[in-house]
Amino acid sequence: MIHLTIQGIEVEVAEGTTVLEAARKAGIRIPTLCYHPDLKPFGSCGLCVCKQVGSAKIIRACSTPAAEGMNIITHDQDLYNVRRTILELTMSTHPSSCLLCTRNNKCELQKLAIEYGVREQPFEVRLAEDKKDRSTGAVVLDPEKCIKCGRCVQVCQELQGVYALEFIGRGDHTTMSPAAKLPLNESPCIKCGQCITHCPVGAIYEQDQTNDLMHAIADPEKVVAVQMAPSVRVAIGEEFGLKPGEITTKKLYTALRRLGIDYVFDTNFGADLTIMEEGYELIDRIKNGGVMPQLTSCCPGWVAYVEEYYPELLDNLSSAKSPMMMQGAITKTYWAEKAGIDKKNVYSVAIMPCTAKKAEIRRDGEHAASSGEWDVDLVLTTRELARLIASRGLDFKNLPETEADSPIGEYTGAGTIFGVTGGVMEAAIRTAYFGITGKELADPEIKLVRGLDEVKRGEVDVDGKKVRVAVVHGMANAKALLDQIKEDKKAGRPSDVDFVEIMACRGGCIAGGGQPYGTDDEVRKERSEGLYEDDEKSVKRCSHQNPSIQKLYADYLGEPLSEKAHHLLHTEYKETPIYKG
Repeated sequence: MIHLTIQGIEVEVAEGTTVLEAARKAGIRIPTLCYHPDLKPFGSCGLCVCKQVGSAKIIRACSTPAAEGMNIITHDQDLYNVRRTILELTMSTHPSSCLLCTRNNKCELQKLAIEYGVREQPFEVRLAEDKKDRSTGAVVLDPEKCIKCGRCVQVCQELQGVYALEFIGRGDHTTMSPAAKLPLNESPCIKCGQCITHCPVGAIYEQDQTNDLMHAIADPEKVVAVQMAPSVRVAIGEEFGLKPGEITTKKLYTALRRLGIDYVFDTNFGADLTIMEEGYELIDRIKNGGVMPQLTSCCPGWVAYVEEYYPELLDNLSSAKSPMMMQGAITKTYWAEKAGIDKKNVYSVAIMPCTAKKAEIRRDGEHAASSGEWDVDLVLTTRELARLIASRGLDFKNLPETEADSPIGEYTGAGTIFGVTGGVMEAAIRTAYFGITGKELADPEIKLVRGLDEVKRGEVDVDGKKVRVAVVHGMANAKALLDQIKEDKKAGRPSDVDFVEIMACRGGCIAGGGQPYGTDDEVRKERSEGLYEDDEKSVKRCSHQNPSIQKLYADYLGEPLSEKAHHLLHTEYKETPIYKG
């Protein structure tokens, strides 16, 4: 431990703590724009400048380690003036059209400008001339609003290992854009949206499609059916003053109905269905000598990554579609038939925590239309739905609770934990154990796959057989494991793991690119705890125990991996060039 003084307050912190972190421990907030707790300190914005008593040197608090005996001044008139000037300079390269921006009232630059009383623009305004890039249909780049903090580049390269964005140019001419200023859709972008959640302003945002939903609701020919992902229910409340992790499932059902939705279902049902197909696929591979290890396929960002960077492992990837796509296929076939509705009139909508889901609904071509129509017509992120709820004057916190519609709204605890890293693995183990042994797990909670460790490995005893599992979240963290699997496969030797879950975003879907802004590890933990609480409260905690799933197989699909199930619920993969231009 080391001891220092910050703004007259004595602080004790662990060695390696930065001045910025020490100040926060002392209850002092130093302003920042380029800093984010997920990223290595970059020091580009200069707002965190501080003085050290006895030294003429100005330090940057975000990247300066605290040292024994330091006496730091974080706020005085000189520092105020410096920070205000930095903000004025930053705003001279940023448009002032806040009312038209998706980050209005949630913009870090806007908040600091208010705090520092910036009401005029003393410097010449110099806006970037590059046009908006809407090429992906999911993630939009707006260079005019970029403040060159570098967060998007850092998260894309260091956290995700994708390298779709980079610094181009030098000095005042530096820009953040895809390599060679290609359209984003021609870059390695996996549409995960982590650049969006880490951008402090509105320079990167999701393609807003809220009006598409409202037009569909207003169309008398359309029957609008909505599903919502597991992690939406523990995050959307933050947009209305609730704590991260607070379970809002039944309020959400009510909100969707009051927006004019005809039928409200739950993607957790699709998650239970995914486990039946993916879990029995794993059993089949183990028993019949299939390609091992099996890699999960629920995350579209991860699927895009493996298609680009590891095409040698595509036959390791489970052929099971994601819960969203399975739910969409079942909505337009099984449910539409039972309801007596022509599937051509069913408008299938998904509320997702993920911008990559906007691209996923068209990535499979005919496999996205296994029902004969597009299985999912529209995806809105958690943030889009929150804006829609607010625009319709709904008092979300005080909405009454209602239930989902049957029969594809019922879910088990296994379905709800899909939203957190390790949840797919845990749910699959619960059902795979039953499929292999015919017995239920005595304790359905598989603690070894829980938590925010970047790579979790362990063994699960299944009736005397050790099933070796690994869980990875944050795309860059998968590289070492995937390289080893690839090398083992090339050498013709067995891998040291049997089943691998990979999620593109740190924490899993609870921190997806479409979730509320302000996500850090504390928020990730709180949202995760909400999903685990939902699991614990469930009467049935294993996917194969879901009565509606059992009836679906009995009346329609036959059994897991049947020909009909394979047609509706499985897909194929193809190698994709990293650069597509």
